[in-house]
Amino acid sequence: VPSCRDIEPLDGLWDRVPLGILAGVLTPATLARAFALSAAMPREDTAALEARLDVLRALLAEGALPYNAAEAEAELARWQAAGYPACHHSADYRAAYHPAYRVLHRHYTHLLPLLETIDGALAAQERVLLAIEGGAKLVVCPGFLFEEPIYLAQDKYPDVHFILLDGEPHDADYNYKTNDNVMPILFQEDQAGFLAGYAVVKDGYTKLGFMGGMAVPAVIRFGYGFVQGAEFAAEEDGVTGVEVMYNYTGGFAATPEAQSMAASWYQNGTEVIFGCGGAVGNSVMAAAQEKNAKVIGVDVDQSAESETVITSAMKLLSNSVYDGVKDFYDGSFPGGKTSVFTVANNGVGLPMDTSKFEKFSQEQYDAVYKKLADGEIGLVQFSADNNDPTKDLTDLTNTKVTFVE
Repeated sequence: VPSCRDIEPLDGLWDRVPLGILAGVLTPATLARAFALSAAMPREDTAALEARLDVLRALLAEGALPYNAAEAEAELARWQAAGYPACHHSADYRAAYHPAYRVLHRHYTHLLPLLETIDGALAAQERVLLAIEGGAKLVVCPGFLFEEPIYLAQDKYPDVHFILLDGEPHDADYNYKTNDNVMPILFQEDQAGFLAGYAVVKDGYTKLGFMGGMAVPAVIRFGYGFVQGAEFAAEEDGVTGVEVMYNYTGGFAATPEAQSMAASWYQNGTEVIFGCGGAVGNSVMAAAQEKNAKVIGVDVDQSAESETVITSAMKLLSNSVYDGVKDFYDGSFPGGKTSVFTVANNGVGLPMDTSKFEKFSQEQYDAVYKKLADGEIGLVQFSADNNDPTKDLTDLTNTKVTFVE
């Protein structure tokens, strides 16, 4: 799915925007409005166009372009005589490549990431209102897009209770407030990542990869925990030479770029990649299928999505939601404060029943899980304004991290 990262700069102040971007949260109405406003932007005059055409002619004369200079000059003359009408793809080109894009002025393409966020928040707010208007007294909302809608709804609907997964209510300026009718739920992602890194090294893998989405706190914690788990297992078994390729793609979409990077890692010896960023994992799975390699899933058990998935670093969402729903109906709803789910309250873990380990056992899993739950294993957190593990995890002795920007 194309994202804002796939916008292609064109000449001057114009960009090519793939229509596939609409598969995300950006609405057709928003893109159409940006297109209409772009059409109203001031244009360069004919003299500026002809100056560029003179550069083209010079390149043709030098033989720098793979076109016949005389034929090109004749075509340019016909175009000039017609008054330089807009160019369109030929029927053959459309049949071969199926182009689907809009050309926007850069003034508006720079705003698209912000507009995506706004459209996503509006859609989330509409879903919350739909549930409330339908008579719901308890609404479960998954993900950060619901943080601002719940911030507003908690005051407007004090008799409705909300469970907010993976987020805390805040306004547009990131002022946080949690009323008694809201139960925000966060997860200790670094513990889930630790278990995944520990398990794969115990299973015999030493060439690892971490491909995160946006470098938001949850993704960073997954990655840092993954590296520390690999290091802990390597130290226990006396394994040296564990290597971790590490990257944030900058988005949560499946992209050709993410798949290409994963494929190159696999080609260069990486055995298993932790795909940690929504649909980024689908790009990793596609690359793994091509290279006969392995993948670690994220958030939920992704074993059914691809045979390449050997385990998943899970947030045990059903446990946390069950606890919140049960407390609501028991009259003891834990609102007004954030609930954090960890190994201590069975909030994160690996799906051992569906994992495809060859050496790593249930007994080993239970033992390290208990050590984490008992506080015997402490995990290093990322420092302020940093997401590069090579700067924070400075005590690694058996594991080398290569941070790819």
